[in-house]
Amino acid sequence: MADLKQLYEAILTGDAKIAVAITRRAIDEKINPGILINDVMIPAMNEVGKLYEEQEYFVPELLLAGRAMKGALELIRPLLAEAGTQPTGRVVIGTVQGDLHDIGKNLVISMLEGAGFEVTDLGVDVPPEKFIDAVRTKSPDILCLSALLTVTMPAMKTTIDALANAGVRHSVKILVGGAPVTREFAKQIGADGYGETARVAVTVAREICARPAA
Repeated sequence: MADLKQLYEAILTGDAKIAVAITRRAIDEKINPGILINDVMIPAMNEVGKLYEEQEYFVPELLLAGRAMKGALELIRPLLAEAGTQPTGRVVIGTVQGDLHDIGKNLVISMLEGAGFEVTDLGVDVPPEKFIDAVRTKSPDILCLSALLTVTMPAMKTTIDALANAGVRHSVKILVGGAPVTREFAKQIGADGYGETARVAVTVAREICARPAA
């Protein structure tokens, strides 16, 4: 019988091989995918985020935990689709034009996926046009913009202005983050939210998706 406590520990410790094996066994035993996600995976990733903020975990541990969780999720997603289960929300994320850093972005992706979000990663050095196209084709609830360099922060405003000029700004909430980004800057450029850390970004994303439609 699949040991769900062991699955929790496998994600917490970043053991992708064990996480996938237990998930496969759980699927074979017809364990409800919702139980695997809501009772095991999300709590495990929440604990990972907590340990990171408490400086007991560092970037390598977060990335390993995210990889373990992602491997397990890939087995579950087809079952969720068959059952018509909706994700917590849909997110498109990318590092803005001129910036090639992706570690912070990847941490946020891991935490979002661990919280049940469907995430489309546009990668790094993403021009405004690519963000616009993704908003039109993916219809996300949230667009996440990442920047790690002070010199690339203005590209966030350029992207938001481009979304407005393209007529799609009203259709998506924008969440920004990255080492040099501040709450004040987020307000100045017209973003809807600011994620100081990956864990905070997930909390803000949940709050955005929980709000009733205007």
